[in-house]
Amino acid sequence: MISILVIDDHPLVGDGISMMVKEITHLQILTVCKTGKEALVFLEKTSPDVILLDISLPDIDGLELCTLIRKKNKQTKIIGLTSTNEAGIITQLLANGGNGYLLKNMEREELITAIDEVMNGRIFLSKAANQKILEQFHSLKDALKNKLVLTRREKEILKLLYEGLTGPQIAEKLFLSPLTVETHRKNLMQKLNVNSVQQLLKVAGENKLI
Repeated sequence: MISILVIDDHPLVGDGISMMVKEITHLQILTVCKTGKEALVFLEKTSPDVILLDISLPDIDGLELCTLIRKKNKQTKIIGLTSTNEAGIITQLLANGGNGYLLKNMEREELITAIDEVMNGRIFLSKAANQKILEQFHSLKDALKNKLVLTRREKEILKLLYEGLTGPQIAEKLFLSPLTVETHRKNLMQKLNVNSVQQLLKVAGENKLI
């Protein structure tokens, strides 16, 4: 039997979840707490297997409450329960010790699957939440792909070009061969997609590289 604590201040949500699992023989709702403080008092005496945690509570922020619960209840599985489908909230909940994320418009089958999955040691995200995380990942991937990353030597040479030094002067100053400096200069121009030193300095300035 999997014991469940629901923390949600909306009676319809608590009643709805209770009805969803009423006929599921391996699930049992212990109680429904309407505030974070009420839940913390309950957890002093009882350690449920699963907590369905509303992220938006009237007294304590759900993300903060997740951290507080996790500090004292290491084994209890915590599933965020909310109507907000935002990647930042999802990742923060997981970082604070959450094990899953469900939207309040879930179907009974999804709720049962989520509970079973987290009890088996896996992270569960609703389909919509999973899509948000994938979107965030691809956005980050694209940002990293487009980010201009220069080596330490390239930064040095770019700075000296900005100061007006020629290739041979840079080579002498950095104790490099003129060919090495020329290679770095070409790499810089390729990375910034320009065809001249003048354009290189312009684009570098626009991207705050100098």
